[in-house]
Amino acid sequence: MIRFTVFSFLVVCLFATSTFAQYQLSGTVQARHDSAAIKGVTIYLDNGKRQAVTDSLGQFTFTNLPNGQYVLHTSAPDFKASKQTIALAGRDQSIRILVASRQETLAEVTVTDKQSDFGFTRMRGVESMGIYEGKKSEVIIPEQLVANLSTNNARQIYARVAGLNIWENEGAGLQLSIGGRGLDPNRSSNFNVRQNGYDISADALGYPESYYTPPTEAVGRIQIVRGAASLQYGTQFGGLLNFVMKKPITDRKFELTARQTIGSFGFYNAFTSASGTVGKLSYYTFFQYKKGDGWRPNSHFTNYTAFADVDYHFSEKTTLGVDITQMSYLAQQPGGLTDEMFREDPRQSNRERNWFKVNWTMPALHFDHKFNTNNEFNLRLFGLYAYRYSLGFRPNRVASIDDNSERDLIKGDFQNYGAEARYLKRYSIGKQQAVMLVGGRYYHGFNHSVQGLGSTGKDADFDFITDAHAISYDYRFPNRNVSAFAENIFYIGEKLSITPGVRFEYIKTTADGFYGTITRDLAGNIINSVSTTEYRTNGRQFLLGGIGISYKPFTQLDIYGNLSQNYRSITFTDMRIANPSSVIDPNMQDEKGYSLDVGIRSTQTTLYNFDVSAFYLNYNNRIGEVQFSDVNDRVLRRRGNIGQAVIMGIESYAEGDFLRLANPANPNLSGVIFANVALIHSTYKASEIAGVAGNQVEFVPNLNLKSGLRLGYKNLKGSFQYTHLSNQFSDATNATDGGVSAVLGLIPAYTILDASLSYQFTRFRLEGSLNNLANTAYFTRRATGYPGPGILPSDGRSFYLTVQVKL
Repeated sequence: MIRFTVFSFLVVCLFATSTFAQYQLSGTVQARHDSAAIKGVTIYLDNGKRQAVTDSLGQFTFTNLPNGQYVLHTSAPDFKASKQTIALAGRDQSIRILVASRQETLAEVTVTDKQSDFGFTRMRGVESMGIYEGKKSEVIIPEQLVANLSTNNARQIYARVAGLNIWENEGAGLQLSIGGRGLDPNRSSNFNVRQNGYDISADALGYPESYYTPPTEAVGRIQIVRGAASLQYGTQFGGLLNFVMKKPITDRKFELTARQTIGSFGFYNAFTSASGTVGKLSYYTFFQYKKGDGWRPNSHFTNYTAFADVDYHFSEKTTLGVDITQMSYLAQQPGGLTDEMFREDPRQSNRERNWFKVNWTMPALHFDHKFNTNNEFNLRLFGLYAYRYSLGFRPNRVASIDDNSERDLIKGDFQNYGAEARYLKRYSIGKQQAVMLVGGRYYHGFNHSVQGLGSTGKDADFDFITDAHAISYDYRFPNRNVSAFAENIFYIGEKLSITPGVRFEYIKTTADGFYGTITRDLAGNIINSVSTTEYRTNGRQFLLGGIGISYKPFTQLDIYGNLSQNYRSITFTDMRIANPSSVIDPNMQDEKGYSLDVGIRSTQTTLYNFDVSAFYLNYNNRIGEVQFSDVNDRVLRRRGNIGQAVIMGIESYAEGDFLRLANPANPNLSGVIFANVALIHSTYKASEIAGVAGNQVEFVPNLNLKSGLRLGYKNLKGSFQYTHLSNQFSDATNATDGGVSAVLGLIPAYTILDASLSYQFTRFRLEGSLNNLANTAYFTRRATGYPGPGILPSDGRSFYLTVQVKL
């Protein structure tokens, strides 16, 4: 009896212990697309009476929980809410929660989620094998914009990026020319321009001009990182511009999207894409055909672009992908105008024999592997096989009537390849998280440039004439670049982080060829030709450093600062140019300096977003052009080091959904107003050129304002945009009169109004755009060579209509 009683007592004790034991539930919250740990996520347990917030490692813990079933809810500003059910049964348990970004492109067009309705956000601290903590960044989501995407209208697409100076000299969007903070916008040459993380410019070091611009209809995200991007992506002053193409859909084997656009001046655009996932294989591909006659005479163009991305997922941790891009276009160039010609009729053209042809082929391979949640590796191999040919009659006197003589023909062929590897590691120092990024890059570039006499015809004949004196310039420009970089985020407590970084660069550029001087008689016949051979090489190595700081006093506020050194090597155009009105300073040196950003910004919410920052850019040995007169009193341009330029200012951006703020209970109604204001002061602090010190730096308007309103009700959205830039100069002497060449001179202030509308129903979407509502006559660029020289007028009033169907 006693034995039975003891046994019963033990059973009761064990049952009670099991029933009333307390256990621990812990876990980590990570981003679904890149497994990055997410700080500041609120975790609600069941009915919300208990909650926890993830630390810098993305970790949370609930203690003293009895056995049973629990439901965990997550909440974070930049991520979608999630729900997960967990059962505790006699032991502690640790889980992993993956949450999706609010900025993901949704597969079904019928979803009307407003949580990322702005179409504009910024990079997270760690994202896609990159570190952006403490750096000024912007991300554009074209799918969510109400804008003219078919023509790559940069004025509308980049309207929310503070301080950008945009050149608009053709309405087709064949080339993107943007700059900022006094940097030359010409073909975005002061940005490190990439597609899916690899270079797409003609030559990243020797000829960093981008003749290819991805169709915005195919782009998922446009990432812009200012100033401090030098440490991860190169040495340039402008920063990073990366086009992330749309990703394959994962829940269907096949999806087809077709877009047809018609517009003013004979514009037509056909864009078709296909996407899907079959087992472990996923794909995204598109083809675009675009043509038009242009706003001015002699502006016809045809453009073909094709792209394919195929990815094979060996496992959840390993992916191998291949990209291939093919683009070609032929465009007639109407030439430039003098100031007087522009005032008389900005639509006129006195050039009908000028042509421009581009062909761009880019293969790329990427390998991504996640060893575990804390260790990731990425390798990109990429190449470029391309050419750009320009042909035309382009005398220094823009008003000269074409005499039907031999045209000037320039051919540039590019063969580049490279590799870039990155390793990202998340680790802990004591109880604090740290993130380290290390990487290396090898780049091999080759450019063969030939200039001479082309045919006397009017067609696009890109062959040199068969004459002993036909070739006046023939150079080969090989270059090599080896670099290594490292950055590390150190979190100090829950609010402060410090991110130091360093980059080593070895650059070797070479010019090998000859240039000729041709003398003609009064009848235009060649009477003498002298060739000069030349071989120049320049190898250098250096170290760049930078540091970023981020302080988050509250969950939705970030105070940031960044200081980074910058460097820009002499390009091939700087080393040698064949232009009768230009000369090159043989003692030209590389450009050096540093960038400083300090700002305060919000964590984007569904209702408001802002970023206000001050910057300081010190630009030593700035390369530019100034006018001078030679011994024969000819007005020429000298390209060389101008001096020390200092550019400082305030860049501010703010937007808010005032209708949802006033009536949050109605999710169908939206009214977003935004303002993008840049106030910039620039000056040449020192220069050895007389009359330059104290002048305003070229390409810097004191006021750069873009503002707008977007209204939406359910699937109907409309937008209105106001753009204003104040006066700016095109050279360091601050010349105001363009003279006979109109190459240098004032770019007057201009104001532009745009309106767009979109409506979506079932599988269809209608889009309309009316650009330059007031039909303002203006120009943003004075071209020194092609497609000028001279003033290049921007388009007048135009309309575009797009029909989209998704199957």
